[in-house]
Amino acid sequence: MSDKTTPETPAFGLDDPRVLTIVREARRHFMAEGYAATRMEPISRGAAVSTATLYGFFPSKQHLFSAVIADASGDFSAQMEHVRVANGGAREQLTRFATAYAGFMGDPFVRSVFRLVMAERPRFRDVAQQFFDKGRSDFGRPLMAALQTLTDRGELKIEKPSWAAGQLMGMIEHPVFFMPLVTGDEVQAARSPEQIAADAVETFLARYGV
Repeated sequence: MSDKTTPETPAFGLDDPRVLTIVREARRHFMAEGYAATRMEPISRGAAVSTATLYGFFPSKQHLFSAVIADASGDFSAQMEHVRVANGGAREQLTRFATAYAGFMGDPFVRSVFRLVMAERPRFRDVAQQFFDKGRSDFGRPLMAALQTLTDRGELKIEKPSWAAGQLMGMIEHPVFFMPLVTGDEVQAARSPEQIAADAVETFLARYGV
């Protein structure tokens, strides 16, 4: 199998506790060492399973990497449950969403997974695309629906909710996610995530508030 081909994750015993142990151990190795430098044998040792057992669940490193990204995506979905637009007025809803979104995007683990996916995007194009599309959908669609509802209620004046949602999320993503992604996690933003979220909401309401 060519490295340029993204494998389908095989059907394996998801109820077998060894599977999750292997995937989490592999995640640690992939994030610390990168895809190319990661070897299967240290993963099997760290997961306390034989190499034969590891290959029984995951026939290749490509399959294992795909499973790691799928597992991380599942973790993100669980975290995203807290990043929802709830009932309330425009400022209350937007502040709740912006604060939760800033906290999620500012999580070093989230950046670590994104770095790993971006680094291996040419090799695992389909896996990477699914990963990014899921994140965009899980965040963007509920926000767009909320913006449309607030517009229908006369609290906002928005012609294109998709554009407006992208602008709000972009004001948060740049300082809490993209800047640390480029400069390194040790570089801290001058503003706290809560202040970044509050500033983004103020700017958004100045543009779209009634």
